[in-house]
Amino acid sequence: MTILVTGAAGFIGFHISNALLERGERVLGIDNLNAYYDPELKNARLERLRVHGNFSFLKRDIADEAVVDELASREHGIHTIIHMAAQAGVRHSLEDPFSYVRSNLQGQVVICELARRIRQHDTLKHFVFASSSSVYSGNDKIPFSVRDPLEKPLSLYAASKHSGEIIAQAYVHLFDIPATALRFFTVYGPWGRPDMALFQFTKAILEDKPITLFNHGDMERDFTYIDDVVDGVLAAMETVPPHGKLGVYNIGNHKMESLRALVTTLESALGKSADKRLAPLQPGDAPRTYADISESTRDLNFRPKISIAQGIPRFVEWYREYYGV
Repeated sequence: MTILVTGAAGFIGFHISNALLERGERVLGIDNLNAYYDPELKNARLERLRVHGNFSFLKRDIADEAVVDELASREHGIHTIIHMAAQAGVRHSLEDPFSYVRSNLQGQVVICELARRIRQHDTLKHFVFASSSSVYSGNDKIPFSVRDPLEKPLSLYAASKHSGEIIAQAYVHLFDIPATALRFFTVYGPWGRPDMALFQFTKAILEDKPITLFNHGDMERDFTYIDDVVDGVLAAMETVPPHGKLGVYNIGNHKMESLRALVTTLESALGKSADKRLAPLQPGDAPRTYADISESTRDLNFRPKISIAQGIPRFVEWYREYYGV
C-alpha cells in the first residue's frame, strides 16, 4: 500500500516523504514544480528522495481534475493522503490572488474528491492536510488555540487556508472522510523555502546586503523546526479523529521569539553582523504568532524539542554546504 504525499518537492513535503521512506513506507509523490521559487531546489530535493527504491514521482498539478481519475485507480494502492501542496506566501497573495484560488481552493477540492474516491474502495485510512497559523492572523488573543474563532483573516492566503479546512469539514460530514488539518507555525530548517525570512536574511548577510525588519523589528513568531513538524505530521497520520469530526491541531514550537532574537542568533551562526533596515508592518502580516499545543500534546504526544539556538545553526550549515559559501 502507498502513502501519497502532495507537494513532495516542497520544503515540508520533502522532509515528510524522506522520513516515511526511511522507515520503509512506499511513497508516491506529486508536485507541479512551479516557479514560485527556484525549481532547481525542488529538483535537488527530489533527487534525494529518488535514492530510495520505494519512492515514485509524478509531475502533476493538484488543481487538475484529471488527478482524481488517475490516482484513484487501484494500481496505485493509496491508503493515506498527506496533502502538503499549496500556494504559499502571505505577501504574494496580494500580487497573484488567482494562484491561491486555484491551488488552495480548487486543489483542495480535487484532493478531497480523490480521498472520497479512495474511501469508496474502503482503503482510505486517513487524509492529513496542511493548514496554517495564518488562519489566526486577525486574532488578538495569544496563544492561538484551535478553539479560537477565525473571523478576521488578514490576507487572501489566510482566507484560502481557512476555506480549505471548511471544504474538508464538508467532506467529513457528507462522505465520512477521516481527515485532519494541521496548522503549521513558521516552519524553518534545512532545505527551507527561499521566500522565508531566515533564508532571505542568511543570503543577504552573506552577500553583505541589508536586511529589512518589518513592523520596525517588533515582530514575534513561533518558529518551528522542520524535524519537530515531521514528528507532528507522522503522529497525526496515525491518529484518526472520531467519526464525523475533522481533526484540527496546531503544530508549533509553543514559544514566541522576537524577530530581533532570530537575527541575533543568525548573526552568531554566520559569524557576521547584519545591516538592519526598519520598515512598517506589511499588509497581510500578523505582528505575532504563538501556538497553543495543548490538543497536539494530549492527542499526538507532540512535544517540540528544537529551539532556534539549535535549529538556526543547522540551517546555516545546510545553506553553506548547498550553496558552497
